[in-house]
Amino acid sequence: MKKYLQNIGADIPASIVVLLVALPLCLGIALASGAPLFAGIIAGIVGGIVVGLFSGSQLSVSGPAAGLTAIVAVAIGKMHVYDAFLCSVVIAGIIQLILGTINAGIIGDYIPNSVIKGMLAAIGLILILKQMPHLVGYDADFAGDENFKQSDKANTFSELSNAMGAFSGAAIFIGIISIGILTLWEFPFMKKQLIFKYLPGPLVVVIFGAIVNEYLISTGSLLALKGKELVSLPVAKDVNQFVSFFTFPAFKNITNIEVWITALTLAIVASLETLLGIEAVDKLDPLKRVTPTNRELKAQGIGNIVSGLIGGLPLTSVIVRGSANVASGAKSKVSAILHGVFLLIFVILIPTYINKIPLSALAAILVFTGYKLAKIPLFQEFYRKGLDQFIPFVVTIIAILMTDLLIGILVGIVVGLFFLIRSNFKSAILVVHDKNNYLIRLRKDVSFLNKPIIKKKLESVPANSSVLIDATRADFIDKDIIEEVNNFMLHAHLKKIRVEVKKSSYKTLHTLFNTPKNDF
Repeated sequence: MKKYLQNIGADIPASIVVLLVALPLCLGIALASGAPLFAGIIAGIVGGIVVGLFSGSQLSVSGPAAGLTAIVAVAIGKMHVYDAFLCSVVIAGIIQLILGTINAGIIGDYIPNSVIKGMLAAIGLILILKQMPHLVGYDADFAGDENFKQSDKANTFSELSNAMGAFSGAAIFIGIISIGILTLWEFPFMKKQLIFKYLPGPLVVVIFGAIVNEYLISTGSLLALKGKELVSLPVAKDVNQFVSFFTFPAFKNITNIEVWITALTLAIVASLETLLGIEAVDKLDPLKRVTPTNRELKAQGIGNIVSGLIGGLPLTSVIVRGSANVASGAKSKVSAILHGVFLLIFVILIPTYINKIPLSALAAILVFTGYKLAKIPLFQEFYRKGLDQFIPFVVTIIAILMTDLLIGILVGIVVGLFFLIRSNFKSAILVVHDKNNYLIRLRKDVSFLNKPIIKKKLESVPANSSVLIDATRADFIDKDIIEEVNNFMLHAHLKKIRVEVKKSSYKTLHTLFNTPKNDF
């Protein structure tokens, strides 16, 4: 406990920033899912407090995720009642506990670094592109949408065009000034001042936005923001109404096959998004701490069980919140836990005041967060690393922007694997020559995939040459490769090519090389 409290000065301001980022996302995702608005808030609270307590991640933040929106919306539509869907959330949590127990978390370790960094940059660009309409007061799409195709029948780019014809002067003013405040807070001289060090820029932004809009309302200005241009947190008149916001699963639906299909789908997709999320946040961590993936799956499982039991949406580790947490200077998991605590307190005590916050102010915070994730130096860094790193990085970004997170990641992984295999092709076989003396060295694992290369190299050896085939550095040589070398040796004398083979010292390979005369 002591090691967490020693960073409380950094974690409290960061938790407030995460809260401000999470609030509109929780509500927006619930709205888009066809679930009660309070279900998103419950998931945000559980993701912060419950998952935060059990997780081994120091900086990741969990809550309802945009990637699950379509699954949730379809499932609720098929089951017709929300309490039946909650059974699926609870079962999904149990499945995640099982996945963590059988060490399924290792899957996250096989995602290439270029794909992870591409995902972070793509999330940054999505935040900028998706939040720009909200920044200017056009709120047709829900705040947490990450997909290219939107629920309002528009897409990421057409929404920008639509926003230009329906902007609000007050929203633009609040949004631009808010970005200016956030930029000012990044200057070194501001960070050196004690008061500004512990007063988060995003908090100043939302207070500024609320004050400006309240002034416009008090003066009767037609520019004043209202309705869906503001945060719309459910407000309870008394304790009984607050309790009514919670929904409990109807386990009588446990025999419904749709409940089990949805549970399995949620468990798999939520687990994949979580593994991607913690891998991405670990890359951002200044201390480079590594999250135990199996423990994370168990924590997410416990979180989904609790969320489902009290009426919340399914949750995952969310990259947007995690990256905002890192960017705000969080040091430990206390920040994630406190954001859940503060969210609970705000919902109970001051929902009316929270509902005075303009979405354009919150959009400014998200746009600024997106800028930090997709800075130009990141693209320059990967370009300098070479095309084998730069192309998967860029393809991942484009694929995520044009589809969604999971599809984009899968495309990035496929492209990354292509370059990995291509690299292994080149490194497994080395050919050097001096005049008519050739050295063909087989290194590492030479699989059947290298067959076209070895065949081409051997056939390109000119007549009257000497060839040394060195297999001493190979750990494994496929029999197809051995056959190709045998075939070459059988007709090499026709071109007056002298062939010498240096065999591997490994016992298994040495046995393969003890072939009859004229064989490899």
